[in-house]
Amino acid sequence: MKKEPFVFDLSALLRQKTQFTFREQINYVFRLSVPAMLAQISSILMQYIDAAMVGKLGAESAAAIGVVASSTWLLGGLVSACAAGFTVQIAQAIGAGDYVRARSVLRQGMVVGAAFSLFLCVLSLCISRPLPLWLGAETSITRDATAYFALCAAALPVWQFSMLMGGALRSSGNMKVPSVLSVLLCVLDIVGNYVYIFVLQLGVVGAALGTLTAEGIVALLMTYFCVVRSPVLRLCGRNERWRIEKSCLQEANHIAIPLGFQQFALCGAQIVSTRLVAPLGTVAIAANSFGITAEALCYMPGYGIGEAATTMVGQSVGAKRKDLARHFAWLTIGAGMVVMGVCGVIMYACAPLVMRFLTPDAAVSALGASVLRIEMFAEPLFAASIVASGALRGAGDTLVPGILNLVSMWCVRIVLTVALIGQYGLHGAWIAMAVELCVRGVLFLVRVKWERWL
Repeated sequence: MKKEPFVFDLSALLRQKTQFTFREQINYVFRLSVPAMLAQISSILMQYIDAAMVGKLGAESAAAIGVVASSTWLLGGLVSACAAGFTVQIAQAIGAGDYVRARSVLRQGMVVGAAFSLFLCVLSLCISRPLPLWLGAETSITRDATAYFALCAAALPVWQFSMLMGGALRSSGNMKVPSVLSVLLCVLDIVGNYVYIFVLQLGVVGAALGTLTAEGIVALLMTYFCVVRSPVLRLCGRNERWRIEKSCLQEANHIAIPLGFQQFALCGAQIVSTRLVAPLGTVAIAANSFGITAEALCYMPGYGIGEAATTMVGQSVGAKRKDLARHFAWLTIGAGMVVMGVCGVIMYACAPLVMRFLTPDAAVSALGASVLRIEMFAEPLFAASIVASGALRGAGDTLVPGILNLVSMWCVRIVLTVALIGQYGLHGAWIAMAVELCVRGVLFLVRVKWERWL
């Protein structure tokens, strides 16, 4: 019988070693987190350059994208939740040394993901025309907003496969390939956006087409490295059956449905927040959109560490090493809080420069910088919620985090936004956001501390 290939050292060591020194645990956190953080940072730099390109088109173009941004995040969050339903199972199977099971889960994820993303694509295209009006957009920006959202909806199958294949590679311990491809995505997106926006003069539509083209190329490459080149997940050349298993679908639903619910809670609240900001005018919408883009440079490294936490906790749980799952959860949370805290201090100092880079409009830049600084005080606790969510996901615990996000977003952020926006305008909305992120971080720290997820 042919021997299965050896995977990333962590999965094997989890089954071979009984004790890990603190230094070894830190080393594993570093090895998995750094590539993921670099990938996330490259992604946000891409968003910065995209925003700067759109910003040169004027405040109305920026507002057209900003008014549907929360809705596009919701679509991305739903396909991400679907992918996570399978990639968490892959991580746990690899941790247990069951590579045949890992490949079976991957095949089922491909079939289910294709069907789900196509359904979501058609549904989103059907609502693309009235959506900007539902969100309170001014009539001058509804046409561009509709076109941008429709193109993002058309890209959903591409996003689905990119997330599934990238997540599967990371679950196997391979952080390098997804990270390199993320950098490539940035380069392709910048080139594509420049060509579509300025050379072909397609404006907001060009911004969507540039990103869609880059995502398509990278999704193909991600699929190639996963199903053709990965020593563990490679599907080509193996005589293994393609079949849907009830147990796999049940576990995927157990993980993905609460995650999808969580995305509805988060993005639904963000959509409502956008609706509350919209009456403040085009300058406020644009400043809000650019502020969120600028803030992402602080929190995207946290998402990178959260991805590493999912892999480490998932493999530890699969290897029946709950002690290490606990240690890796706290180590990654601490690392995320430090990294995002430092990023918050730097962003507070550089906020005016960052906003001037994103938009030449002086009014939008000034308002964006002032609201951005408000949120920087919440970065450490925001990091706690991001990384803790990734760690809990690795253990298959997604229901309680979804409830915590629902309570935090709707009972804290929305209520405070309604209470403050009338008196303080956009500043009131960002004060509400900062308070809510702190509350969310505390809730997630308490969840991890109770250890019921183990």
